[in-house]
Amino acid sequence: MKHEWKKHEKALYAPKTEPEVIDIPSLSFFCIDGEGHPESDQFRNCLEALYAASYAVRMSHKGQNPLPGYFEYTVYPLEGVWDLIDPNKGPLDKNNFKYRLMIRQPDFLTEARASEFIEAAAVKKKNDFIRNLSFTTMTEGRCVQMLHVGSYDDEPASFSRMEAFCTAQGLQRKSKVHREIYLSDARKVAPDKLNTILRFQALKS
Repeated sequence: MKHEWKKHEKALYAPKTEPEVIDIPSLSFFCIDGEGHPESDQFRNCLEALYAASYAVRMSHKGQNPLPGYFEYTVYPLEGVWDLIDPNKGPLDKNNFKYRLMIRQPDFLTEARASEFIEAAAVKKKNDFIRNLSFTTMTEGRCVQMLHVGSYDDEPASFSRMEAFCTAQGLQRKSKVHREIYLSDARKVAPDKLNTILRFQALKS
């Protein structure tokens, strides 16, 4: 049976529109780092690189050296971890963004095999950014998350609600770094209908 993250991993990918505490386990990703405006050519090249390698893994069962333990699955959604190049400038200047874009990979992909799919994608797609990809396993641990419905520009209101929730729960936001998980395709969905998971790490106060 095909593994669909929307159905089988609801705790991670189907939060409510109210803040909640969640413990994020160890997960593996293809990642790429960048800076600047999210509508830049660099950003688009980073996206293409991530999807090229991720679909190379998805279709690996058709190759001559299939991955042990492979199962059919839906490619995971795009995620971004966002920070600022210059904290003094604040988040209104989108050229001041620093980001790590990533797509989660299934558990059967190991670090030993990840590089071959990056190389295969680089040869096929002729995108120089593909060779900047890394394969990383990370554990976020305790986080606060919620589903934000609407424009990316309206996210500060949701973050304020999440921070107020933290205070009520005896928690505090670890840093201004946060994660976004994109459940909608911004090219096809109106800004007021976008669904984005917002998440940040939380510590005991």
